[in-house]
Amino acid sequence: MITAAEYGKTSWELAVHVEQRTGEDSMKFKLRVEGKLHIGGLMLKLVEKIKAPQDWSDYALWWEQKNCWLLKTHWTLDKYGLPNMKTIRLSVSYSAVVFKTVNEICRVLNIRRPEELSLLKPPDDPSKKKKKKDKNKDQVIEDILDMDALGGMSGSPGLFSKTMTPTYDPENGTPALRHQPVFGDNPLTTSQLNLPPAELAKLYQPLDITDKATLNAGWLDSSRSLNGTGHQEEEKLLLRFKYHCFFDLNPKYDAVRINQLYEQARWAVLLEEVDCTEEEMLMFASLQYHICKLTTSSEPLDYSNEPDIDEVEAALSNLEVTLEGGNTDRILEDITDIPKLTDTLKLFRPKRLTLRPYKDYWFVFKDTTISYYKNKDVSSGEPIEQFHLRGCEVVPDVNVSDKKFGIKLLLPVADGMNEVYLRCDNETQYAKWKAACILASKGKTMAYSSYRTEVRNIQAFLQMKNLAPSSGQATPDLDSMDMNAECFVSPRYVKKYKTKQLTTRILEAHQNIAQLSLMEAKMRFIQAWQSLPEFGINYYIVRFRGSKKDEILGVSYNRLIRIDMSTGLPITTWRFSNMKQWNVNWEIRQVAIEFDQNIHVAFACQSCDCKVVHEYIGGYIFLSTRSKDQNETLDEDLFHKLTGGQE
Repeated sequence: MITAAEYGKTSWELAVHVEQRTGEDSMKFKLRVEGKLHIGGLMLKLVEKIKAPQDWSDYALWWEQKNCWLLKTHWTLDKYGLPNMKTIRLSVSYSAVVFKTVNEICRVLNIRRPEELSLLKPPDDPSKKKKKKDKNKDQVIEDILDMDALGGMSGSPGLFSKTMTPTYDPENGTPALRHQPVFGDNPLTTSQLNLPPAELAKLYQPLDITDKATLNAGWLDSSRSLNGTGHQEEEKLLLRFKYHCFFDLNPKYDAVRINQLYEQARWAVLLEEVDCTEEEMLMFASLQYHICKLTTSSEPLDYSNEPDIDEVEAALSNLEVTLEGGNTDRILEDITDIPKLTDTLKLFRPKRLTLRPYKDYWFVFKDTTISYYKNKDVSSGEPIEQFHLRGCEVVPDVNVSDKKFGIKLLLPVADGMNEVYLRCDNETQYAKWKAACILASKGKTMAYSSYRTEVRNIQAFLQMKNLAPSSGQATPDLDSMDMNAECFVSPRYVKKYKTKQLTTRILEAHQNIAQLSLMEAKMRFIQAWQSLPEFGINYYIVRFRGSKKDEILGVSYNRLIRIDMSTGLPITTWRFSNMKQWNVNWEIRQVAIEFDQNIHVAFACQSCDCKVVHEYIGGYIFLSTRSKDQNETLDEDLFHKLTGGQE
């Protein structure tokens, strides 16, 4: 790519080989093109350059790296992904700390809330160490968008799209000057087409919990400079959402941020970095298909009728994940009359000997406690047992197609976690009880206004997961899918199903979400990703003080989870809201944490430097201090105070 000053707009040189039928050597041509050029226009340019008097009507363009024909002549090169914008090259200050560097990168790319992102060094690929030369090197170069050529880091406003605004109000952090002139469409708002199954299979490898522990070991130290972390010029780093607290997402101003979140979620699902059920995988596949379909549509994308910020806040409250104790919406109803749930549910206790796995009981849910009785008539007396849900883990056990609506509760006890399974009769009952369990696990009751929103979100999620066609729905036409269904699921499911079976199931699920707009579909995908039990948990191999074996530590936005390495099951959970202090003993590289009730936890990190885990904990505490009414100027000193560990 070259500078705008030379050609007026960003362009690049495209090499095209023209094969001859007569056995002659192929001809090679180089054309300077722009992303807005259509395939038909490119072919016309090429014919004019060849200057050969023959009929070219039966010729077409073949993209060798992606193994596909470019047959849609009305598509632009940008839409086909030439180049596909996978990599951005830009110059950054090697003396500035990583926290400042990420802020500057996000300013140029127009990503709000840069505190949620950081730079990750990719894990080493052992297979590439044996190769003296990377065969894909030329292909990677083709995929680069050079921000330096655009003046991205040298004072330009960066990349902006019609859904973005260049400036923000310094007082309250809301986007300002909505009708300010646009600086051109931002390519980072557009999702790329899914990889062919063969290419996806090369990237996929089955992951156990110890493999996942290596994925997040390479986060750069935010308090050090790139020079101080030993990184070289031209080295590739990954810009990723590190903290899974997506605050104040707004489709009108966060097109880049939402698209990058969607891409990160999509790859986590396709490569099975986050676990999901078969039903959920097919739901994600239908959303990907819908997004690809809308992205490749010849119709221009219109964001003008996206709802204003005030209207979307309620709908997106499930995406505004903050810690307990943060400045969240805590409007309570009459606290003298806290709502309660009562109903007949099925209960199963795995550790108790019983011939009937599930048995009916009368349940009462009030405050943050579940009590159950033999039946409704005796509910005024003493319960058989009570479950105190504060600090528990709530895991869905659902299969909508099989009408299975279960809730798995992992209740903290002195020696670990007790498992309890509840089974609901229908979607409505499940949504109410699961929402109440989620709030209770955070120490909240159903009196919180967020309870009703949580119920609606669960119901919407179940509707998306319903893969069975509703009565009166037409049988999907398999020929209507002009994309390979195998592109939308992980390679493990490609081996399990034939292409025709996958196509049928994806199209059936697609009928439930076919009316969504492109932005709505991306938001639904992110919401579904957030609903997965494993969402936002980063794993590390640690050794706890006093233990002689390695274990897994899960770090989430609101808690730490001690996990048995051999079984993958949680042993105990500690919530950040109960944390009194934390620090690092740099001499022995050990993280020490003190919780309420005189609970002390200390561990040494085996799969990464202890600063990585310590920064995660402090970073989440820092993010919990954000509020909608504060400006977007970050308190960098507070961030380093909370994450530095007094090094």
